Amino acid sequence: MNKLTVIIGLCIVVIVTAVVLLLVPPQANAPTQKDEPTSFAECIAQGNPVMESYPRQCRTPSGLNFVEEIGNELEKRDLVLANSPRPGQTITSPLVATGEARGYWFFEASFPISILDAEGNLIGQGYAQAEDEWMTEEFVPFESIAIEFEAQPVGSLGTVVLHKDNPSGLPEHDDELLIPIVF
Repeated sequence: MNKLTVIIGLCIVVIVTAVVLLLVPPQANAPTQKDEPTSFAECIAQGNPVMESYPRQCRTPSGLNFVEEIGNELEKRDLVLANSPRPGQTITSPLVATGEARGYWFFEASFPISILDAEGNLIGQGYAQAEDEWMTEEFVPFESIAIEFEAQPVGSLGTVVLHKDNPSGLPEHDDELLIPIVF
């Protein structure tokens, strides 16, 4: 009789467990969380706080930290400064770039500008022209011609590249400012 009681008790435990598992949905008591962001833009879109630094940073409640993409602007700020476009700015065709560059960034008072799509393909090009005496080591204001570029899907990413003019063609004299933009 002792064995029979144990077998009946085990059967009751198995049946009760099966009923509970079938009636209680999984994760019914788990707190619902929104998906974790994978980029700075997604972090902001989810309403997370943004730190007022440069570049800006966004932090999630779980402690993930995302930094705004600004290209190499901080590394090149002693050589070339772009007023327009700015990192993350939405641009349309035609683009007119403005800013300041050291005189030695120019050759014959100009330097080339490229517009690249998200895959790095060239979709537009032109040049910036010095608006003052460029035969100096000081900053010289510039403005580009109106640069037409191929239409891109709205919201897609790209890059505007301000190239240091390099008439020698020697790679050690190459330099560029990379400005991430949105189409």
